[in-house]
Amino acid sequence: MALPKVGSIGEYIREQRTLAKISLRQLAASAGVSNPYLSQIERGLRKPSAEILNQIAKGLHISSQALYVQAGLIEEREPDSDVLSAIRADHHITERQRQVLIDIYESFRKENRAEAPAKDAQTSQKASPAPEPQVVDADSSPNDEAPLPEEYLAALKPYAAPSSNGHVKPDTKEG
Repeated sequence: MALPKVGSIGEYIREQRTLAKISLRQLAASAGVSNPYLSQIERGLRKPSAEILNQIAKGLHISSQALYVQAGLIEEREPDSDVLSAIRADHHITERQRQVLIDIYESFRKENRAEAPAKDAQTSQKASPAPEPQVVDADSSPNDEAPLPEEYLAALKPYAAPSSNGHVKPDTKEG
């Protein structure tokens, strides 16, 4: 996941807070840290612990992993997909909406990664030949023997008269 690189974790937190339209005081309160401490983090005077980063991430409604990577606590796992890049680049939605979309997308990817070994096993088995297509006469249908239900017959009444076996035959007017 390629995150936009900024000078420090503090700058990144300030940028995310600004994008989320949250004041320093609001973020400090929701993260459970003091205003001066958060201000010092944003100015690069203090380096927050992983626990504080987790609290700040919750306050910003972003993933803790994003902050950990930005702070250099963990390495990026895999390159960002175009979908994630597009979601992160869209500033017409809120940070919370972006995070929800990312979480949903990542859950689908995780589910598909878990299903991939099962699919590989199925495709490696010898495939049975496909069933031969059935040839259907243009004047008949596969269920020619089954009569139409009464409600269908009633709806078709102005257009056709049912035959004695419940099938519809065109109503021909001889003149």
